[in-house]
Amino acid sequence: LVHTLEVSQNARTIARALNLNELLTEAIALGHDLGHTPFGHAGENVLNDMNPHGFRHSEQSVRVVQYLEKDGRGLNLTWEVRDGMRNHSIKSCPATLEGKIVRLADKIAYINHDIDDSIRGNVITEDDLPKECTEILGHTFRERVNTMILDIVNHSENKNDICMSEEVYRAMFGLRDFMFEHVYTDPDTKKEEGKVEHIIAPLYEHYMKHLELLPQYSQERIRQGTESREQAVCDYIAGMTDHYAIETYKEIFIPKFWIIR
Repeated sequence: LVHTLEVSQNARTIARALNLNELLTEAIALGHDLGHTPFGHAGENVLNDMNPHGFRHSEQSVRVVQYLEKDGRGLNLTWEVRDGMRNHSIKSCPATLEGKIVRLADKIAYINHDIDDSIRGNVITEDDLPKECTEILGHTFRERVNTMILDIVNHSENKNDICMSEEVYRAMFGLRDFMFEHVYTDPDTKKEEGKVEHIIAPLYEHYMKHLELLPQYSQERIRQGTESREQAVCDYIAGMTDHYAIETYKEIFIPKFWIIR
């Protein structure tokens, strides 16, 4: 939720400065990560491996608003909102300028927030960050976010595109590369991620055997042949929070202690 609000705030600031559709930008930003699984990308990777149809959280975000909300009736969102939600990853290209704003605002938010979290958690220090990046972007969370947002506004004004200067773009992705090398793929971090499979995979297998535990609209779609069993199970698990997934796992698989009176 914090990440989503940061993306929304940054994206709305850019849209307002460029006199673009601020409401469309906000709608895309608020919905772009609705499809994320418990435990983020780690949970997404498990479902992607287990589901023969694959699983991508951006596609799942669109499924949430189009097919799952309101007990399976979906929401009345425009094509432009759904396109922006579906194409917010760095390898995608949204059809609208507002979608392109969210695409960059997403990177600005998670790179800087993850750096801030890592510094406060004593995983890295400010001095560890590559100097060739911080000299361009700034030496604090606020300075870096401000530099990136202003750069987008200045280089997108009066253009039919949303872009950054080559210098700032390279510096931003230099920080991203640093985080992948020193934080995201750190052995201690990966060790914890490995535990996610031992929660998500058993839940997936359990619900595949017990479809009666899924929402009624999912069961009905399976009976009608309009929904695969695998997709319905992914829908249900992807809608869980971290805490709910852990508690559900404990409820199903961990023996309860008998209380002797």
